[in-house]
Amino acid sequence: MTEIHEFAGRTLSDTSSALGEGPTYDPDTNTVWWFNILGKELHELNLSTDEKKVHALPMMASVLARIDARRQLLATEQGLFVRDTANGNLTFYAALENDKPENRSNDGRTHISGALWIGTMSKRAETRAGAIYHVAAGKVTKLFDGISIPNSICFSPDGSTGYFTDTRLSRLMRVMVDPQTGLPTGEPIVLVDTMDETGGIDGSVVDADGYIWNARWGAGSVDRYSPDGLRLARYKVPAAQPSCPAFVGPNGDRLAVTTAWEGLDDDARSTQPQAGALLELGITVKGIFDPPYVI
Repeated sequence: MTEIHEFAGRTLSDTSSALGEGPTYDPDTNTVWWFNILGKELHELNLSTDEKKVHALPMMASVLARIDARRQLLATEQGLFVRDTANGNLTFYAALENDKPENRSNDGRTHISGALWIGTMSKRAETRAGAIYHVAAGKVTKLFDGISIPNSICFSPDGSTGYFTDTRLSRLMRVMVDPQTGLPTGEPIVLVDTMDETGGIDGSVVDADGYIWNARWGAGSVDRYSPDGLRLARYKVPAAQPSCPAFVGPNGDRLAVTTAWEGLDDDARSTQPQAGALLELGITVKGIFDPPYVI
């Protein structure tokens, strides 16, 4: 039976994002990074000082992967770019569906091999217009095609299992992965099927024990699943559209989640003023940090 927990957390940042997404944490600087995709913004929050910065971007972007202290890899609607952390300058790195200007990047995450999995989707959310790619040392390889809204890209701690979903179908997929390369070694199978439930499976992270933490878009919750697909707990959040969680804090023992107000009318937004904020669940977790991308 699924445990239900009321929200016991707080707002980390009330800077409202139409589509908050792609949160990640840099333990070297104690900084949370995330995007407002539709607003073409990169957000930065230092947890030591509470200093908040918003960096304007020239295009929509959705995923940030740390390379080293000076560089970050950004997945954007115009491909992959290396960002200089000192001045924000962007340098083109690799093409990603440059023959499909109607598409943009969406969910993604780095694997322990140093590779990146990154999903794409139609800017108008057209059915089956997107895909999921593997990027290693600048080489881009298509893994899965015909995906409408790619999300929940994450990996088991040992790198041997990958997860992903098409939020429109709301089935969490599991696939075996080579820990050395980040490439699939088998065919995906359905681990969790929630197609008949309210909302849809959005972004996910996996903790140190292999449990999957999933933001359920449209249901105002973060769900915790066992590695064999059993939903163990549901943590409510004061925003109907949570998009992706991230382990934060020097010990990775806190859980933040991005949210969105995209598509909400005035009445809906008035009842959930924290929609679009970066929230913290207020619970203790056993998180692990996203590995750096190996350039």
